[in-house]
Amino acid sequence: MLDKARKHAARCMEDSFAYAKDKWNKSHATPDFKIKDLILVSTTNFNKIKGCKKLKNFLAGPFVIKDLHGENSIEVELSEQLSNKHHTFPVSVIKTYKSGDTEKFPLRNKVSHHIPPVESSGIKKITKCHRGFWTEKQEWPGTQQ
Repeated sequence: MLDKARKHAARCMEDSFAYAKDKWNKSHATPDFKIKDLILVSTTNFNKIKGCKKLKNFLAGPFVIKDLHGENSIEVELSEQLSNKHHTFPVSVIKTYKSGDTEKFPLRNKVSHHIPPVESSGIKKITKCHRGFWTEKQEWPGTQQ
């Protein structure tokens, strides 16, 4: 009876492994990246990017593929801003870069984001340093302290 139960359990495990393998093979597509292609890298695991996390881009790039390490990892030429990151990334965090079509969107390259300078009539004073960050106090004319 115990031998019969073991055989049944082994058969069930083999069936489940075969089912999982078939399901994986149907849904899995191997990436078709080539050397010198442009790609974008996901920034979800980049912990030390300065600024507000809410406003940062979730993809960085475009970067050029330098080398392919098997099917699952890619070596990338990074910019100076990301020079402290390792240059090899898994395929799961990489997206292909699609450049904008200038014929469909002719005004996209002509838009300039010019922010006019703001004049400040206040007096800035550096007040204290806390944990390596200097705080500034700005006094405006006509206000009491």
